[in-house]
Amino acid sequence: MNSYYCGVDVGSTWAKAVAVDGDGNVMGRGLARTGMSFELAAKTALDELLAKIDAEPRHITATGYGRRNVEGAQSNITEITCHAKGAHYYFQERCQVIDIGGQDNKIIHIDENGAVDHFTMNRKCAAGTGAFIEEIARRLDISLDELESLAEQATKDMVLSSYCTVFSATEVIKLIREGTEPADICKGIFNSVVARVVEMGTLGDTIVLTGGVVEAFPIVASIMEKKTGATVKVPPHAQFVGALGAALISRESS
Repeated sequence: MNSYYCGVDVGSTWAKAVAVDGDGNVMGRGLARTGMSFELAAKTALDELLAKIDAEPRHITATGYGRRNVEGAQSNITEITCHAKGAHYYFQERCQVIDIGGQDNKIIHIDENGAVDHFTMNRKCAAGTGAFIEEIARRLDISLDELESLAEQATKDMVLSSYCTVFSATEVIKLIREGTEPADICKGIFNSVVARVVEMGTLGDTIVLTGGVVEAFPIVASIMEKKTGATVKVPPHAQFVGALGAALISRESS
């Protein structure tokens, strides 16, 4: 078998692994819940990936919160660089890469060559992230699988106004008590995700969305496009874009 290269992105909620061959073609992916151990999550995602290929990688690059906890990785790179690299793999143009993650959001401005110009990260609070969506869904006693279909039935275009996940949960309880329809609250969840991102800074004409939230809830892309007026693009397997970027960096490093 020809040489291949791996990237492992250990985030706050999920660990993702991607392998590419010498030409940069994706060979496979692995996924695992982060849980209580970055090391175990990284190993589980990587083992799932390697089982599909049945050979050892030439080089492994780690990224994400747990990038220093990936056993066997020869290098570690920030998720800013890796998301830029992964997004540029799909869209070779100047754009803003917006990664909506489990605990934080990032706006990464890249040029036509994929180089990072500058970036912005959200406040320390997890409002507008995957954790925010999960917490509000729990308060509503609605499964994550049902959220988007309910939101599409909304008759009001509301936004949860609170900037804090805890206060937003309290706001949801108040809305329920007042008789607000669950579908309208669900739409409000996704409107709030977009609102929190837009408040982070000026966005350009082209936006590339990455991360597990976007992959799980395509409605976020359509709301973002409507809210900003920008052209919004979502790459295939958006949750794995950071790991893909790390794999491509592995390939260039060897």
